[in-house]
Amino acid sequence: MKFVDEATIKVEAGNGGNGCLSFRREKYIPKGGPDGGDGGDGGNVYFVADTGLNTLADFRFKRVFRAEHGQKGMGSKCTGKSGEDLYVRVPIGTIAYDADTEELIGDLVKAGQTLLVAKGGFHGLGNTRFKSSTNRTPRRTTDGTPGEIRNLFLELKVLADVGLLGLPNAGKSTLIRAVSAAHPKVADYPFTTLIPNLGVVRVDDDKSFVIADIPGLIEGAAEGAGLGVQFLKHLARTRLLLHLIDVLPDGGAGDPVTDAQTVVNELKKYNDELYAKDRWLVLNKIDLLPAESRQQTCDQIVQGLHWQGPVYFISAVAKQGTQALMYDIMDHMQSLDGLNESDNSQTE
Repeated sequence: MKFVDEATIKVEAGNGGNGCLSFRREKYIPKGGPDGGDGGDGGNVYFVADTGLNTLADFRFKRVFRAEHGQKGMGSKCTGKSGEDLYVRVPIGTIAYDADTEELIGDLVKAGQTLLVAKGGFHGLGNTRFKSSTNRTPRRTTDGTPGEIRNLFLELKVLADVGLLGLPNAGKSTLIRAVSAAHPKVADYPFTTLIPNLGVVRVDDDKSFVIADIPGLIEGAAEGAGLGVQFLKHLARTRLLLHLIDVLPDGGAGDPVTDAQTVVNELKKYNDELYAKDRWLVLNKIDLLPAESRQQTCDQIVQGLHWQGPVYFISAVAKQGTQALMYDIMDHMQSLDGLNESDNSQTE
């Protein structure tokens, strides 16, 4: 199934019920007085983040969501029933915008989190409400107010601590299979990955992080080439990027330095903030290099990129060097958490 990370839908909250105009009519009670009840409130429309969903595909088939209207008030001072609230399930990581004003409504980042996206109408008042010492037989009521109607633009950005970055067939899917329980498709042709895959890497009983494998980038991705910009946005929430490089692209006919620079250029063109994220260099498929020239080849790639940050040499398929990489990532995540806690304590 094609990954769907954008959708435009319409939500309609329920209208408030009208107030009732009624007078008490009973035998032997000639002046019973007003007894019209209030209407019911209209139902609200909420989004709720659901761990069971990972795309916005359902919104391709159903695009209008309506909550119940409130019922009208009744005699004998009976209040109309309020409309049922409508809860619409969305994936964790969904961002909701007003499609007409481009206003950000909210961002659902935790399981079970709810977001009010359309407020139901207020109930109308029955004539009982208008009874006074000077007006014993009021014939005044009010109508319920209409519920909100909004066109919403939904965008999904996957939630992960670590994002895998690289050209098609750099070994991203193989790496996520090697270090987590996720099983993305792996094959020897470009664009094996068509949807983002999330895997939980557990390095200890109480230590884990989430890693995301997104489709590979090609030159022009920032302008929409290949699978394009729709997947670059999924790296926005990550705290660390792993740039995977195939040390023998095209069976040795390609240039790993040129390939790596292509990816970095696309990253920079797309977003300065994304380009400035922590990024580690991971040279993959080193098991395909002759043992006697392995270090020299890797050093040439690093020097050709003028790389100053952390560098790792791994073979994802052979699980060579992957465990040490995952432990270092876990340490990095914990250090970032420690910095955030320190910053929070200073601001309090």
